[in-house]
Amino acid sequence: MQVKHMLFAALMAAGATPALAQAPNAINVMGTIDKIDATSISLKGDDGKLMDYKLDPKLMVLQNKTITLADIKPNDFVASAAVKKADGKLHSTELRIFPEAMRGVGEGQRPMNDANNQTMTNATVTGAAVVSGSNNIKVKFASGGESELILDPGVPVTRIDAADKASVKAGVKVRAQGVKGADGDVINRVTLQ
Repeated sequence: MQVKHMLFAALMAAGATPALAQAPNAINVMGTIDKIDATSISLKGDDGKLMDYKLDPKLMVLQNKTITLADIKPNDFVASAAVKKADGKLHSTELRIFPEAMRGVGEGQRPMNDANNQTMTNATVTGAAVVSGSNNIKVKFASGGESELILDPGVPVTRIDAADKASVKAGVKVRAQGVKGADGDVINRVTLQ
């Protein structure tokens, strides 16, 4: 039971990451692990530049697993970035199914403040239907509101799962997130790509 509570706490912290990612002290980098030990990680960016960080002792390791539109089920808690198209509807640019321990994290619908004018929707799936080749996903919020997301063919759909820390090793491509601090930059979340 304690493991479940620890996973829940870690995943709750992960759910706060989108909000933190906009903070000036946030770290959000993609790279390939060059070196890693119990206290530090060195990442090589796509430009070949090495970036060194401390590791949080409570490092959370997640993995995005590619799934299909057919894997989205009623009662899944999802997060979707979307853009409003000419039809006035929100068309997902990606959709992720959160683990049960993250149900309710970031729930709601709000602007993402990015160059694409995307909206973020975190909600519970109530149903889906294929309409003109696209999946129309209906979602509801705990507050009682609801929305619709259009998932056109080819939209990436992933499920977030907890992963084993042993899978974080040299040569693995990751997204690393953390915070910049007075004592150095610390990575507290690694998502295997």
